[in-house]
Formats: sequence, C-alpha cells, structure tokens
Amino acid sequence: MPDTKRKKYKIIKWIASITLIVFALLAGFAWFLNVKSQPILTNRIKTLLYKSTDSLYTISFSKVSTNILTGSATLYNVKIIPDTNRFNELITLKRAPNNLYTVSLKKLQVKHFHPLTLYRHQKLQLEEVIFDKPEVVMMNRQFAFNENRPPRPIKSPYAMISQNLKEFSINNILFRDASFKYINKNVLNATPFAIDDLNITLTDLLVDSTSAEDPDRFYLLKDVIINLKDYTYPTPDKMYNIKLNQLDFKASTGNLRINKFQVEPLYDEMKFGKVAGYAKDRFHIQMSDILLNGIDLPLYISKQEFRAKEMAIANGFISVFNDNSLGKNYDPADSLENRVRRFPHQLLQNISAPVLIQKIKLKDVDVSYAVYNPESQQRGKISFEHTSGVFKNVTNLTKIKAINPVMEVDLKTYLLGQGELDLNFNFDLLDKNGGFAYKGQLHTFNARVLNQITKPLGLVRINRGIIDKLRFNFKANNDGAKGKVDFYYYDLSVALMKNDPDKDHLVTRGLLSILANALIINAENPGRDGKFTSASVNYSRIENTSFFNLIWRSLFVGIKNSVGITDEKQEEIRKHIKNFKEMQENHRLRKQKRLERRQQREREQTRNEKR
Repeated sequence: MPDTKRKKYKIIKWIASITLIVFALLAGFAWFLNVKSQPILTNRIKTLLYKSTDSLYTISFSKVSTNILTGSATLYNVKIIPDTNRFNELITLKRAPNNLYTVSLKKLQVKHFHPLTLYRHQKLQLEEVIFDKPEVVMMNRQFAFNENRPPRPIKSPYAMISQNLKEFSINNILFRDASFKYINKNVLNATPFAIDDLNITLTDLLVDSTSAEDPDRFYLLKDVIINLKDYTYPTPDKMYNIKLNQLDFKASTGNLRINKFQVEPLYDEMKFGKVAGYAKDRFHIQMSDILLNGIDLPLYISKQEFRAKEMAIANGFISVFNDNSLGKNYDPADSLENRVRRFPHQLLQNISAPVLIQKIKLKDVDVSYAVYNPESQQRGKISFEHTSGVFKNVTNLTKIKAINPVMEVDLKTYLLGQGELDLNFNFDLLDKNGGFAYKGQLHTFNARVLNQITKPLGLVRINRGIIDKLRFNFKANNDGAKGKVDFYYYDLSVALMKNDPDKDHLVTRGLLSILANALIINAENPGRDGKFTSASVNYSRIENTSFFNLIWRSLFVGIKNSVGITDEKQEEIRKHIKNFKEMQENHRLRKQKRLERRQQREREQTRNEKR
C-alpha cells in the first residue's frame, strides 16, 4: 500500500510539473507574440485607417498594449486627424465628404479580435471597439457634387484594402460619454454647437466586396443608436435654459424619443420683464413624451437637414406671461424686423438648420396667456386646456415651400377648461409680412367663466350670460388683423369695475354699470327683433406684441362690438356721463347757493335782534 501511494504521488507531481511547464511555455509564447504583434498591429491599424478613408485620415497613439490570448488591445493618447491637403485634393476630384472629423481620446479599447482568422483567412474581425470619453469635432461643408448621393462611401473602402484583407468587420463601436462639437462652415462666423455626455453605438460595420452596395446599410453600418441622459443649453440672451431629459434614437427605425423637453425661464414672472428692460413675453414650455418617426439620419449627417415624417407630443404646457406695467418699450439692440417677426411660422423660418416635419400630432397640451394689468393691479389669464390637434408641413425648406407654401394647423381645445373651441390656422410660409389666417368656433359656454379675464384686464364683471356660439374668421400679418366675429348669446348683464386703493380690491361702479346695461350692452344677440349684430374687426397690432396677444386682442374687439361696446356707444355713454356730472354740479351749486342765502338771512336776523 505505501508503494502504491508513493507511485500515485509521483504521477501527480509529474502531471503538475508538466502542466506548469506547459503554462510557462504558453505564457512565454503569448508574451513573445504580444511583443512581436504590437508593431504588426500598429502598422495594420494605421494602414487600414489610411487606406479605407481614401488617404484622408491618419491615426496616432503613444502606446499600444495587446493580449493575444484574450484577443484584446488598448491604444493610448489616440488622435484621428484629417489631412487637409488630401481633403482639398478630394474636393478637386469631387470625392470629398461633406463632413470632416477630428477625434482625440485618452484610451481606445479593441476587444475580442481573432488573430488566427486574420492570418489564415485575411479577415480582420473585431467584436467591440470602445472610444472612452472622446472629443469629436465635426466640420460640415456642403458640396454640390454630393447632392442626392446615396448614404455610402464615394469610393468603396474594400477596393482600398483588398490587397491586404478580404474582410474587415466590427460588431459594435461604442462612443462613451463623448464630447461633440459641430462647426458649420456654410455660414460665416457661425457659432459652434457643442454637447457633452453623448453615447453613440455603431453596429455591424462591414467592409467586404458587397457591403458598399448593400441597400440595408448606410455608411457600411447596420444601425446607429444615440443616447443622451440630460442636456442643458443656456440661450444667448441669458433669459432661458433649454433642457432635454433622456433622448434615445435608433437609425434603423428612424425613431427618436425624448422623455421631457423644457424651455425654462431663469426669472419669475414679475422679475423677467424688469431684467429684460421692457414688457417682454415670458415663455415657459414643457413637453413630455415626444416621439419622432421616419428621421432621415444619412440626410442629416451629410447636409445637416432634419427631416421626419411624424412627431407626436402626448402632454405638456406652454405658458406665456407679460407685465404690462413696464410698457411696450423694447431693447434698442433689437432691429425692427426682430421686434415684429415673432409669429410661429416666422420663428420657424428663422431657424438656421433646414427642417421638415410632415406632421405633428398634439395631445393634451395646455396653453395659457397671462397679463398683469397695472390699472387693476391684477393678473388676467386666458387658457386653452387639453389642446389636441395636427400640424402639417412644418418646414423652412425653400424647395418644399415652393411646392406647398402653407403650414396648416387644426386644433380642438377647451377655453378656460370649459368651452369647447375648434381652431384652424393657415400660415403662409412665403409671406414676408408674416401673413396667416385663423378661424374657429366656440360652442355653448357660461359667460361668467370669462370673469377671470374680463375683470383684471377689462375691468368688467359679467353678472350673467350664456354664450350660444362664437364664430370668427380673420386674416392677419405683422400689421394687424382683419376679420369678422359672429357672437351668439343671451341674458347678458355686466358690471363695470374700478380699483379702489382704500379697499385694496376692485369695486363696482354702480351708476356706470346701470348706464352700460341700459344704454350700451345688447343683452342678447340676435335681439328680440330677430336682428343679428355681426362685428367687423380691423385691429392694428401694437409693435413688439406677441402672436397670442394679436389673437386675443382681435377677438376681444369683435366681442366688444358684438355686445354693443362700439366707439359710437362709448361716445354716447361719455356724453351721458358728462351730462350727469353737469347735472350733479348744477345741483351742487344750487344747493350751495341756497345754503349761502339761508346763512345770509340768519346773519341778518341775528344782527336785527341785537339792535
């Protein structure tokens, strides 16, 4: 038994020794291959990039480490830079791309390459390439010879590498926490656009004899996936922050999703205008659940032209506020054109990037416009709640506008959360004077709900009244709005208000209210005689006022005229007020004279008694 145990022990020792020797030999061989492969790999990487990009790009790095056993390599202090002389040559040859890139990073990792496949079959296959925190600079310059070219290399990279390789592929190329800067060379002195913490995944890059012509690939890739967690951009005027929360894009589907988009003012409502220096509209915008379909990524990459088939916004709000106490002054640095061109379609035309969204679907968005009135010292607010509808032909592209120059908007909303309102807008995208048309109809509605607008802004309280319907049809531009308002209502009674500093709130002007209801206000329309009063409106826009202000003011003029508050009626009541005041003054004077005569008699009587 002891001999048997000793024999087993010797066998185990021999096996262990042989195993250690084999591992040592393999480790030594791996080290030898790593050392010997580094210059080969370095040369292959540099040659591959140089040849596959038509001699446009070169790569440099300070160090490369490899591990043959795991099939991985790491490059340090990497720089990928374009050769500007070669770029100019390619322009002459009409083979230059629209975009030129510069990439720099501390570390680039290559994972799971297959050296045996490379040496046996001349196929360089990589599982993953990771760009860790790269800085990417993209310069865009449009060339006419690239117009309408398909999304593939101008010259096939395979023709450039075929002498050394039959195939080159990478399953995934990852850009982690990338800093990206875009420079537009098509515009003089354009401000570069920069964004940080961008994650990009390029999937299934393939260079072989057929990939360049594969219609399911763009730029030799199967897909591009872009992710951005949070992004904040301060506007140049330092009045807002533009924020994005969780952006996800997948090129193969053309779908982009944004969890939340915000235009966030940096100052509260009453401070905003004071900082601006005039009664400037303050916008607060938040949109959630934004989805865009049918985005053309190759077109955006080559021409920076953003096209999408459809955009959907599920919920959000647009809140506008103006402090009228500051007056309608403006920033002297603003040109007249900038002060006037503030309608939605004008702002769309001012966007520097070409845009086309064929359709935008809106669902459950609240829109409000509020004004602070210094006379009433109160804030009036008109709101359009649960707004849903469709925008069509949202574009600033010249060639699209030449075919269809109209952006059409159809909306259904609820005025102050109660009155159902149908709206239609037609914006003329070619009109230099900002022309557009709007029409709509407000359905049955309790007029007293309007008090939250009429009291603070018009110093009018509606005691009672039922709106049967309100129809309107206007044409408008930078100068103002002309149109017609048909206001059907009955049992209308109002009270005129004034601000009482002693009581610190609005009080009723009793006599004027009686006169208004008796002499001015039409209690119903059509009247008892069946005659209907239709109001024609010619409203002149106040310079520097917003789109919302123009819509609201033009409708308000039509409503006032419909209920009888015309210029003629207002002049009539002013005469009545003047006559009434004269009567009051005459009565006061007569009363004073009677008092003086009585006092005179009393004095004379007193003197007579003393005698």
